[in-house]
Amino acid sequence: MLPFIPPQKRKAWIALSSLQGATSLHLRTLLGDKERPARMQIAAAGITLDYSHQRVNADVMTQLLALADESHVMQQALAMFQGESINLTENRAVLHVALRGSHISNPPWGAAISAQVAAQLLRVCLFAEKVRSGALLGFKQMSITDVVNLGIGGSDLGPRMTTGALVNQTQPPHGHPVKVHYVSNVDAWSLFNTLQNLDPVRTAFVVQSKTFTTQETMTLLASAKRWLLDGGCPKEKLHQHLIAVTASPHIAASQGFHPEHMFEFWDWVGGRYSIWSAIGLPLAIAIGSFGFQELLAGARAMDEHFLNAPADKNMPLVMALMDVWNTNFLGASTHLIAPYAAALNKFASFLQQMEMESNGKGTHIDGSKVAIKTAPLVWGSLGIDGQHAYFQLIHQGTHLVPIDFIGAREEHTPLPLAAEHHRVVILNMQAQAQALAIGRTEDETLQVLLKSGSSEEEAHRLAAHRSYPGNIPSNTVWMDALTPRALGALIALYEHKVFCQAAIWGIHAYDQWGVELGKTIAKEIESQQ
Repeated sequence: MLPFIPPQKRKAWIALSSLQGATSLHLRTLLGDKERPARMQIAAAGITLDYSHQRVNADVMTQLLALADESHVMQQALAMFQGESINLTENRAVLHVALRGSHISNPPWGAAISAQVAAQLLRVCLFAEKVRSGALLGFKQMSITDVVNLGIGGSDLGPRMTTGALVNQTQPPHGHPVKVHYVSNVDAWSLFNTLQNLDPVRTAFVVQSKTFTTQETMTLLASAKRWLLDGGCPKEKLHQHLIAVTASPHIAASQGFHPEHMFEFWDWVGGRYSIWSAIGLPLAIAIGSFGFQELLAGARAMDEHFLNAPADKNMPLVMALMDVWNTNFLGASTHLIAPYAAALNKFASFLQQMEMESNGKGTHIDGSKVAIKTAPLVWGSLGIDGQHAYFQLIHQGTHLVPIDFIGAREEHTPLPLAAEHHRVVILNMQAQAQALAIGRTEDETLQVLLKSGSSEEEAHRLAAHRSYPGNIPSNTVWMDALTPRALGALIALYEHKVFCQAAIWGIHAYDQWGVELGKTIAKEIESQQ
């Protein structure tokens, strides 16, 4: 293993430090180059990244790419794909990439893992179609019409986000609609609010927990069982309504789950990277097994791009480098995710966990303390809503907030005027990216006010208040259309971006010990009560 060098002591990092104050990097100037947008686009797997609105020039890009090379990012990526134990604090491999590549020959992670993955994927797909066909029967031999997912963290955010994004993009099952619901909050109201309009006779629960000991999920399970019993289900038939997804099937079996209703994943699947595994069962039920496999195919296409594209055309790597530049050299402490597709309304929450749980670390891989910023605070909501709310702060406030705008080129909502709706949405997204980049000077504002009829005195009084500094960096990420395949590629893009950031910062992306401390203390408090 190569000796660890802290990021700030690498040659390229030092070179970048000397470039960060360059006055020529205002986006108003950079975007004066009309060929810049075409030169700063990368397309792969149905996704296009336009990073022309980032505050970088050729010199900065040269050093950022040198930093990636000096940080051995792609060597570390290859180690992950080969199944090496890159999660060193838990001595585990990190192989969510294997979950979407079980079909390839001679996989780098080995045929044995591919065989396990393929077997579980087949079971998930067959079971999903069983539910969708009406063949899954409850205790009164009536078809299940509602599936409630009980899980927290990665067992909720991934399936919930993807189901919301895709459930209206796929064909419903013929003659047997099935609704999928999600409950993660252990607050009693959350479960009650979901169950109050459901029928115990026709409701099944998918219980998602890696260990099958997670306090929140087990509390929800106990209430779900009680609700079924109170609804007339005999105790010996509870298993017909209960489905387990876990890395601990023996524990699930000890709690009465039947083997045909148990689906397994493995300790090398991190919760925030688990949508590709059996954790995706509720999604497969919602959109069908074909749609679920299309999601996997899109992710696999992005995997192949990540492994094979040259550094300057490698979409995840370039996105990671933009974030490192903004965070460590331009001083940004937050990162806004602004989807301009209403179906992606949970995407920012999903990315919050992926990035901040992965890279919210203050210790380098060698155990030394980090002396630089790592993960920024990730936040956001639908861009159309945000531009009438917190975009004010971004335009004229004192915080630098880099943005990822996310849009779809095509819209297939079956509404007569859907094309016009989509045109307005995309127009707003493009306008915000441009306005935030170039801003408007006081002199320009003064001329606008004078031309609009303001007196010279009034124009001078208002000009400072109605000017915009601009120079806000952003990416625009385009999907060809919001489909399962495109969404799979989009998620994988951000997964690999997060990995590249961690490799550059010299931190472990795949443990989450900060989450564990709260759990431990909760148990200690409980034992004292």
